[in-house]
Amino acid sequence: MDLKPRILDLYIVKKFIFTFFIALLLIIGIVIIFDISEKIDDFVAREAPLKAIIFDYYLNFIPYFMNMFSPLFVFITVIFFTSKMAANSEIIAILSCGISFHRMMVPYMFSAALIALFSLTLNLFIIPNSNKILDEFESKYIKTGYQNTERNIHYQISPGEFVYVESFSKWNNTAYKFTLEKIKNNQLTSKLSAETAVWDSTFNGWTLKKYVIRDYTGAMTDKVRTGARLDTVINLTVTDFYLTKNTVTTLSYKELNQLIATQKMRGDDNVKIAQIEKHTRFALPFSAFILTIMGVSLSSKKRRGGIGWNIGIGIALSFSYILFLKFSEMFVYTDFLPPGLALWVPNILYAIISGFLYRIAPK
Repeated sequence: MDLKPRILDLYIVKKFIFTFFIALLLIIGIVIIFDISEKIDDFVAREAPLKAIIFDYYLNFIPYFMNMFSPLFVFITVIFFTSKMAANSEIIAILSCGISFHRMMVPYMFSAALIALFSLTLNLFIIPNSNKILDEFESKYIKTGYQNTERNIHYQISPGEFVYVESFSKWNNTAYKFTLEKIKNNQLTSKLSAETAVWDSTFNGWTLKKYVIRDYTGAMTDKVRTGARLDTVINLTVTDFYLTKNTVTTLSYKELNQLIATQKMRGDDNVKIAQIEKHTRFALPFSAFILTIMGVSLSSKKRRGGIGWNIGIGIALSFSYILFLKFSEMFVYTDFLPPGLALWVPNILYAIISGFLYRIAPK
């Protein structure tokens, strides 16, 4: 296959990229308008500065939604301008000039690679930092703040060290019925219990109140120490109690891997949230290739009804892909599939569908 660049390649790449970003900017504009109408009361009630609304909120709001809608608009873009080329008999002319259907796909795949790289860059380097600023703005001007209580929390904070908290209040950063156990060679060697453990940011540790320390010596009597107050630093911080699905979206790839390793060591079931976020960051950009092949295969034939039918099919299939990508998260939460496979199931399935459509596409 002759891969030497042609004028045709530049023509398709320009149409693809230009149409993609115009469509994306249009939908982002519509989303922003609806978002403003929904949140204007919060902005006014909490006296959010106009500068913060524009630069802290909406400027960091755009990358997330651009990336979220990119699979939808890759597909619609390909369907739209390829259908127009087919309706104008441009594809017939291209194939009649001796250019094979496979060769015609080269600029399409090059464009898909640019969009995939753009999406991957957003996922790994831009969106995490944008989400941090966005989350700070929402906490200050939109959300009411954390006042809920977590219950029955178990953590392995290091090999042989286990923490149990009956309840944790995010209102005052206090753990109630706090227990720290140390185990060596499958035997309990020490147990520290406290009525409360209050986070103290001055030394990044916990202040225990009404504590009891029992050292198990193996003899007939154990060593017991009690007191009214004890400051301690352990491998557990207040941020560990605030980890949510939104929190993991603010972490860089390196921080995400560190969190996953820590949560696995602790036996924290919330590790699934971090694992889903990690694999989604790679699975979503890859969809650009799959949806491009599917789009060209569906729209390269001239239809009597014009491009409306093709666009309708494109919207339906792209929405079904996004829906399936979200649904695949349930495979992780139910332990049906490991995260590394579950988040790639939509890509695998749609790659098979794309391969079939490409094979039967008119050439």
